[in-house]
Amino acid sequence: MVPMEINLGPLLPTHFSELIVGFVLMVLVFLVMWRFVVPAFEKMYAERSAAIQGGMEKAERAQAEAQAALADYRSQLAEARTEAARIREDAKNQGAQIIEEMRAQASAESERMIAATRSQVEAERQQVLAELRGEVGTLATSLAGRIVGESLEDDDRARRTVERFLADLEQQTEAEKA
Repeated sequence: MVPMEINLGPLLPTHFSELIVGFVLMVLVFLVMWRFVVPAFEKMYAERSAAIQGGMEKAERAQAEAQAALADYRSQLAEARTEAARIREDAKNQGAQIIEEMRAQASAESERMIAATRSQVEAERQQVLAELRGEVGTLATSLAGRIVGESLEDDDRARRTVERFLADLEQQTEAEKA
């Protein structure tokens, strides 16, 4: 059998020294990367993580503050609505009270006016009755004088007689009413 030759191309080291130099350079690059590049990447990663975490915490705090402000706003709104309802109820009660007071005032004024009118009517009635009594007495005396044929106007006895007659007439009228 014939040995076959396998061609691996330009990447296959032809000398063992190339392999060792390549390995040393790889370790050297690895150490440089490990010593300088990786810490820089780690530092940058930590800073970015902290910034992101701080931003998230700041956003959470802002959201919590917004929730608290919303809850406070809602409680103030509820208190305002309650206060408005209480004010409306107070106004309604005060309005009803004012209306009741005005009615009572109007009723009292009406009663006062009725009482004043009644007393005025009673006074006028008494005055008219007194005048009427005097005129009836004068007419009765005059009529009696005509009947008798003498003048009875100056006589006190005639006046007493007329007054007694009118008093008897009033008593009869009151007895008929009762």
